[in-house]
Amino acid sequence: MDELTQALSASFAVSREPNSTSAPHPRLSQYKSKYSVLEQSERRWRFLELQKIKRLNYVNHARRLADGDWTGADSDDEQKEETAEKEEHPDETEEGMEIEQRKKLPKYYANQLMLSEWLVDVPTDLNTDWLLVVCPVGKRSLVVASKGSTAAYTKSGYCVNRFPSMLPGGNRHNSAMGKDYTILDCIYSEVDRTYYILDVMCWRGHPVYDCPTEFRFYWLQSKVAETENLSEIAKRNPFRFIALNSTVCTTEFIQEALSKEYSFNVDGLLFFHRQTHYTPGSTPLVGWLRPYMVSDILGMEVPMNPLTAKPEYASQQLQQILEHKKKSSEVRPAEQDGQYELEHLSTPDKPKKACSPSQKVKSMEC
Repeated sequence: MDELTQALSASFAVSREPNSTSAPHPRLSQYKSKYSVLEQSERRWRFLELQKIKRLNYVNHARRLADGDWTGADSDDEQKEETAEKEEHPDETEEGMEIEQRKKLPKYYANQLMLSEWLVDVPTDLNTDWLLVVCPVGKRSLVVASKGSTAAYTKSGYCVNRFPSMLPGGNRHNSAMGKDYTILDCIYSEVDRTYYILDVMCWRGHPVYDCPTEFRFYWLQSKVAETENLSEIAKRNPFRFIALNSTVCTTEFIQEALSKEYSFNVDGLLFFHRQTHYTPGSTPLVGWLRPYMVSDILGMEVPMNPLTAKPEYASQQLQQILEHKKKSSEVRPAEQDGQYELEHLSTPDKPKKACSPSQKVKSMEC
């Protein structure tokens, strides 16, 4: 029995997404990952091949996001979910608080953003086929401007803010009777009152989901430049919208990006494959690194500055991981809040709030 337990512990995968950015980087501090380099590079190739044959109706999808009208969409799935809820909670009536809270949870606006994986192995075509974006500290937001109003949603689909903006369709003076609508992938900085635009999915009613990254970035920069007063705080634009710049991934340009001074606090680096379409969900065609990981993962010299300096908790990370693994004889699932078993070894401890079910619906801090 002990031999069987040890065999399962060595070969059993905890997560279906081994390179999720919710978990610590597999190669930071030279920790050996259980997943081979071939897996991530192979999945990149498969993702590129799949998007050539997979064509979704993004016109209807973007329109539904803009209008909030999901009539007839996934009606069978909704009925199955309601039936499952009744079977799982037979003692609760539909008038009960728990049932009402579950009905209020977001569905259609959840999981609409394209998420990255840790950049485990260096792509052989990094210099030629990838683009780099330096990202600020903030919260990822799905921004939908439509019918004279602008709404910001979290990755989980909660609407956390609604306001006017100068985005096409974002205020009642430029909505054009609901024909213009814009959908953006942003990083919101509360300190700067700024939505930093990371990517564009739809601009003025024209979806670009199935366009390559290189075109989407070009389209984004040109359209933002054409829109007046978008980067200025005003009555019709209470939050600034600024498009993040991209650059090629040669050693020279990466080193230059790490040596620059930015108007925002840098969180990390995103690496986009030039040919990837905007696909909601986690994808190996978008990689993520902290600035201090570049020298170890990409194997290049980096300028010595506060941006590339390793934090205090990273210096003892390898020893902590090894000790933790020695004590671990079983595979533990991910925690309910989305953190994985080794995340505390690469992330400073943060105080957690204990929230009741009703507070979780109202507060995004829980």
